[in-house]
Amino acid sequence: MAKRRGAAPFETEGGSENRQKILDAGALVRGSLRLVDAYLQAGLDALGDATRMAIFQRLADGPIAVNELARHLPVSRPAVSQHLKVLKDAGLVTDMKEGTRRLYQLDPEGVARLRAHFDQMWTKAMSAFKNAVETTPPTGGKHGKHRGSSRRS
Repeated sequence: MAKRRGAAPFETEGGSENRQKILDAGALVRGSLRLVDAYLQAGLDALGDATRMAIFQRLADGPIAVNELARHLPVSRPAVSQHLKVLKDAGLVTDMKEGTRRLYQLDPEGVARLRAHFDQMWTKAMSAFKNAVETTPPTGGKHGKHRGSSRRS
């Protein structure tokens, strides 16, 4: 059967019955997929850059202005501002106006999101390690070597 112009991609022979089966299958797939935290992914991506990571680490000491940040980094003040914008868009940094300058600081909610993610990963890894240790049969002798036999003559 030829496709009609403007027809939905899932419309084939069988019409609405097949369409309903496809939609039901799609609901099953969506139901089993984990919700992806866009801010978490953006935060991880943002911290993948060495300069942004350095800025993030410096902000852990407390609020700071762009000029002060730029003094401690091998990039220009405009570059620091661009990196701060990326961190802010990722939900990791907030800013506030103080007089004529703007101070940047870590966003506690963004940091908490990252921490929760890594805590969850660590818990899963440690649980998997514990299960592996408990289910691995012990080996005989020291370091798995057999006692009493020697290859030397």
